[in-house]
Amino acid sequence: MGATEDFWVFGYGSLIWRPGFDYEERAKARLAGYHRSLCIHSHVHRGTPERPGLVFGLDRGGSCVGMAFRVAGARRDETVDYLRARELVTNVYREIVLPVRIEGGRRVEAITYVVDRGHSQYAGRIDAAHAARIVRSGHGQSGPNVDYVKSAYEHIEALGLKDRWLQEVVSRL
Repeated sequence: MGATEDFWVFGYGSLIWRPGFDYEERAKARLAGYHRSLCIHSHVHRGTPERPGLVFGLDRGGSCVGMAFRVAGARRDETVDYLRARELVTNVYREIVLPVRIEGGRRVEAITYVVDRGHSQYAGRIDAAHAARIVRSGHGQSGPNVDYVKSAYEHIEALGLKDRWLQEVVSRL
C-alpha cells in the first residue's frame, strides 16, 4: 500500500457502527482465519484494571464478517494515527494487514487489529454466564460495558449475522 493510495480498514466490533474516521466506501466483508470474540479484558474503554470489562478481539480460527472501510490515501496518516490511539492503548491488539473479501467477491488488503494471545489482558474462551457477569460490572472511559456489548450485538444482527454465544451473553445482561 503506497502512501497516496486508498487503503482499507476492517472493523468487527465498535468500528462497525462507530468508525470515527472519514471513509470513501463501506462494505460488508469476510476475514478468514479469525473469529470475533469477547476475549479481551478491557482496562480503559469499558473497564478498569481493578474491574475489567470485556471487549471484542479477533482470535485465531474460523472467520468473521464485519465492515471494510475504504479510506482516501490522503487521509492515511491521520486515520492510522487515530486507529492506533484507539486500538493500541494497552497493546493488546496487533496491527496487521490481512486479505478480506468484500461483499460481491472482491479481495482487498485491510488494516486489521487482532488479539495478542500472549498479552495479560487476553481472556481466552469464557462461557456466556461468566462473560455476562464481567460485562455487567465493567465501566470505563467510554462508558458501561453493557452498552458496548448490546450495541455490538444489535449491529452484528443488523448485518444479518447470528451469533448464538453472543446472544446468550446479551440475554443474561
